[in-house]
Amino acid sequence: MYAPPVITMENDDWILALDQELEKKRDEILKDVNEQNTRKANINRTLIKDFWNIWLRFNKINIHMTMEPSHTAFAQFEEFPERWRFKPNFDFSAVNTIQLVDKTLDQGRVGDSIKVRHYYVDKVPHLRMVFEFCEGEHYYKYSGWKRIFVQYILYDSPLNKVSVKRIHEILADIIKVWYESHLRRNRDMLLKYIKDNFEKGETFTQ
Repeated sequence: MYAPPVITMENDDWILALDQELEKKRDEILKDVNEQNTRKANINRTLIKDFWNIWLRFNKINIHMTMEPSHTAFAQFEEFPERWRFKPNFDFSAVNTIQLVDKTLDQGRVGDSIKVRHYYVDKVPHLRMVFEFCEGEHYYKYSGWKRIFVQYILYDSPLNKVSVKRIHEILADIIKVWYESHLRRNRDMLLKYIKDNFEKGETFTQ
């Protein structure tokens, strides 16, 4: 007659050990994810505030720009546009793109923009900041006229090594040239600065 094996604590040692290892791994991953989200949120909070202050400066000389995320999402105003504070429930860690886009119609400026994007390389979070602009138009036989955009890489780093100080240095230099280019009505001086100082990245059509 068949007798089932007697289950003892010794038989269960392996599953208890495995369970402890899984618990440890879960705690490590949750800690890592929380640290990444906190760092991402802090960086995004700083950059969103920076971009809005840049928007304000250009707005004072009647240069229209759009921003993502929109101020309606992250800000509550006592008096638009300068007296504001962050909405208490805004989730900075959920923001994957921050951008400021020049909407000026003359000199082909529409689309000139600074864009910050969070992305992954081999599951490692990175941050990249680019300057993007339209180089012109091209006619394609089957799709008609398309605008050609090019990106220049201003900054690129794994998230855990991002230097906000370095980003601020880069932004300060570009914004000064961008601002002056508007005052002088000379877009070429901005594009020359970008091309002379940064590496060319992706080219695409729209």
